[in-house]
Amino acid sequence: MNAPDWQQARHVLAVRLDSLGDVLMCTPALRAIKEASPKRSLTLLTSAGGAAGADFVPDIDAVLRYEAPWMKPPCAGLPHDLRIIEAMRAERFDAAVIFTSYSQSPLPAAMLCRLAGIPLCLAHCRENAYHLISHRVPDAEPDQMVRHEVQRQLDLVASVGWQTHDSSLSFMVPRAAMVQAQALLASHGILPHMGYVLLHPGASAPSRRYPPHLWVELVNGLYERLQCPILLSGDAAERALVSAIAAQCRAGVIVLAGELNLGQLGAVIGMARVMVANNTGPAHMAAALGTPIVSLYALTNPQHTPWQVPSRVLFHDVHCRLCHKSVCPEGHQDCLAKVAPVRVIAAVEELLAQPLPAR
Repeated sequence: MNAPDWQQARHVLAVRLDSLGDVLMCTPALRAIKEASPKRSLTLLTSAGGAAGADFVPDIDAVLRYEAPWMKPPCAGLPHDLRIIEAMRAERFDAAVIFTSYSQSPLPAAMLCRLAGIPLCLAHCRENAYHLISHRVPDAEPDQMVRHEVQRQLDLVASVGWQTHDSSLSFMVPRAAMVQAQALLASHGILPHMGYVLLHPGASAPSRRYPPHLWVELVNGLYERLQCPILLSGDAAERALVSAIAAQCRAGVIVLAGELNLGQLGAVIGMARVMVANNTGPAHMAAALGTPIVSLYALTNPQHTPWQVPSRVLFHDVHCRLCHKSVCPEGHQDCLAKVAPVRVIAAVEELLAQPLPAR
């Protein structure tokens, strides 16, 4: 399809049916879409997890929420599929951009866009999709190369002439959320001048979680070395995990799991001196907010490391690396379990020794 057809598209649909972190890694590409035409509107079709972050991304004008049957459960069923097609058709989109990782096929989403009557469709695709994808970018990953997920999506939109000079991730904390987070921290005795280290033990996939007993050792070691406040974050579903870790720690820690909405979590992350987290959505929030991060990086896949932020990526190399599994297929989780807490503490101290980055 000719480039002018894409430049004239005023009402664009971006499709990213994954989680919060995946949506955040698309935000530089979303910015490129909007910057290419000042009058362009951008709607995001995404999952419930992805939709949670859309309110904090200024380039997203509207959101369509969809639990697609070709993605991870839950699936809402055929009536939901038909309703989303009708909702897309009613919007009369000029073009759709389908964002996928290299392990995913764009074809189901492309068929959805076709049934909704969207004339232009852009996606990475291995197969010859013929008329299903009007602008197919051959997918060279992972056979010929592996890019960071952010770069993959920037390259996709650049293929139709949409580019940006700002390739940073986007997450904007509302002022109200900042005020509320500061008040909550003050109730725990944390004042603005106090530097704290934030630890986030949870992750959606079990294979990406640093073992709880190592978090306990890490908390104790950090407090002994730094004598600074240690905060533990997580969503409501992770409160039991976080509370169990805190209960075994010698040092006093502040448990915020289940107490913060997403905007408030963003504020707490943004005010932290350093964050320690698994490969999970809040880690990408830290990258967007400029907070230095120690990433406990399970070797399930290579392309989701912290983007454009001071960081240390820690793992133990294993023969089963790049398994792309949500549960460790070997049962030992050595890529994380063999990362000693002393390594994590040293990485935190290295980041604390650096000048504070601009936020």
